[in-house]
Amino acid sequence: MSTGTQTEVVMPQMGVSVSEGTITKWLKQPGEQVARDEPLLEISTDKVDTELPSPGEGVLTQILVPEGETVDVGTVLATIGPAGSAVAEPVSQPGLSQTEAPSADEPEPTPAPAVPEAQQPAMAPAPNLQPQAAGENGKTFVSPVVARIASEHGVDPSTVPGTGAGGRVTKKDILAFIESGAAAPAPTTASEAEAPVAPPPAAPTPAAAPPRATPAPIPAEAELRPGEQLEPMTAMRRAVMEHMRRSVDTAAHVTSAIEVDFARVVALRQKLKPEFAKQGVNLTYLGFIARATVDTIAEYPWINAEIRGQRVVTRPFVHLGNAVALEEGKGLIVPVIRNAQDLNLQGIARAIQDLAERARTKKLLPDDVQGGTFTITNPGGLGTFHGTPIINQPQSAILGTYALVKRPWVVQDELGQDVIAIRPMMNLTLTYDHRLVDGAYAGMFLRDLRARLESWDEAAY
Repeated sequence: MSTGTQTEVVMPQMGVSVSEGTITKWLKQPGEQVARDEPLLEISTDKVDTELPSPGEGVLTQILVPEGETVDVGTVLATIGPAGSAVAEPVSQPGLSQTEAPSADEPEPTPAPAVPEAQQPAMAPAPNLQPQAAGENGKTFVSPVVARIASEHGVDPSTVPGTGAGGRVTKKDILAFIESGAAAPAPTTASEAEAPVAPPPAAPTPAAAPPRATPAPIPAEAELRPGEQLEPMTAMRRAVMEHMRRSVDTAAHVTSAIEVDFARVVALRQKLKPEFAKQGVNLTYLGFIARATVDTIAEYPWINAEIRGQRVVTRPFVHLGNAVALEEGKGLIVPVIRNAQDLNLQGIARAIQDLAERARTKKLLPDDVQGGTFTITNPGGLGTFHGTPIINQPQSAILGTYALVKRPWVVQDELGQDVIAIRPMMNLTLTYDHRLVDGAYAGMFLRDLRARLESWDEAAY
């Protein structure tokens, strides 16, 4: 958006159902030159991670929304001025999200109120050291995190050099002080600290209750142990977390597996790969599997169906999703090949390559990951030989493909005799929603899919 000589960078509408986005990384800093359509920043939504190109050229004069902050569609993120424009001061502290709590590495903005010892329950955990009030020991207060660590290690926070604002002692300061060996004498144990304190008479410990080990509680943000650190979830990771949990809560997951002899597919791939490469297409085993899967789905429509209330939605088309791992396994996205039933082997291989590349380079749009009716996930590229994938709701099934390995296998020779041969074998799994798909139906689907792969007809594709 241009306002006179200044161009505003706004959070774009990244899909019909997307109302907000998170700034994950600024690729340019204030004062740097920016060309039109040059990648300016990376944003994350619950659908995709993508790069946002610059809407104009000139100098990035101001960043209005720092990294990590989530804002609504239409929010002004930055301004771009003509060459020579002055750089404005930032409007907020970079790196602090409105939707995320402050990092445990930094002190809390206000001291936590002290709880009188007499009011603490008998079975309370080891008491925290009360944060110092501002001005004590010539320094500002310490956060509850620092106070707890100091209490556990018997350290007086006033003896620790502080590097925070106004000389405040941060978590990093206290940990570095302890690791340097400058800590005070060993802290008093919890049993010693609690021994002289009589439990409140209104809630005595039952004498008949035998001691029982209980699992340690999951530490909250203010209870991090030494060496631990918080890592904020991306919008994509939060979406994956919620989506997978909802799927497990919704569908009755069952997984069936089958072994497939890939000897014919391996031979055809070696034959066709140079020809496909001339067209800019990398022919992978996934292309063969996807093409055979789409054809088999035509005979088993409930594999491609959806439950809506008390009814079943079937379809004459297959919008095929292909799960793609991102950032060394720290993200997952499922771009969709629409109307995959209309593509031949080369077409489906090209589509798989294109979507995977755009997913990894953050070029996908939200519409590229919506509307799938069936999904294939391919952990076999990392050597995995078996798994039980989670269904991508509201779909009814997901196919898992695994490592292609050479194994001894019983086959028939030209005389019809059973012999042992070395064959390239792959396990395929079908995880399905048992509310709709029965085991026999899933088994027949896998059986026919295997038959197509083992007797691949080159002329038909």
